[in-house]
Amino acid sequence: MSVRKDVIMDSLAKAREVAPPRGFEQSIDLTVNLKDLDMRQPDNRVNLRVQLPHGVGGQKVLIFAQGDLALRARRAGADRVIEPTELNALGADKKEAKRQLKDYDIFVAEAPLMPTVGRVAGPILGPRGKMPTPVPPQAPIDAILERERRTVILRSQDRPFVKCKVGKESMPDEELADNIEYLLSNLTGVLNRGANNVKSVFLKLTMGPAIKVI
Repeated sequence: MSVRKDVIMDSLAKAREVAPPRGFEQSIDLTVNLKDLDMRQPDNRVNLRVQLPHGVGGQKVLIFAQGDLALRARRAGADRVIEPTELNALGADKKEAKRQLKDYDIFVAEAPLMPTVGRVAGPILGPRGKMPTPVPPQAPIDAILERERRTVILRSQDRPFVKCKVGKESMPDEELADNIEYLLSNLTGVLNRGANNVKSVFLKLTMGPAIKVI
């Protein structure tokens, strides 16, 4: 989808202007409303992972792993590593499992652990569209962490819109605009009629009002 970069930059400036200052760094959030798609049909639903060129900033990655991969994941700077003993304990307390998983954005799991991860975390992460990406025990976890921290997930479920973070307010507008352009291009690439299935696009800071881009 082609949206002029100056239009995106202007919308970003307006979003910053109208957002009230907060005592924390806000995210830049994008919402794309869709049209002419019967979302009751699974084939029309969006479930897309996009690696943004400038990352999102502050993506928290949790890894389910054991042994050597768990050790390398900690050394690589994973925000949280859950090993089998802890995973099994969470399986016995669904409320605690939900509490411990809620603050993470991206999930990765060592492939042999996926059956247990699916049983324990699947009911929590599945509805959020955040099921873990499986990786082999010998996976280059440094590269995977770097990739996953740049990844956002677009998921429509049965409603005609998708939304996600495209960056943090500390990022330059030039980088944010690049991220938005790239995201829209990837999204329209999977829609039946491309840009013709896009009704409107809005962006906002976390606590600010939405600004219409197109």
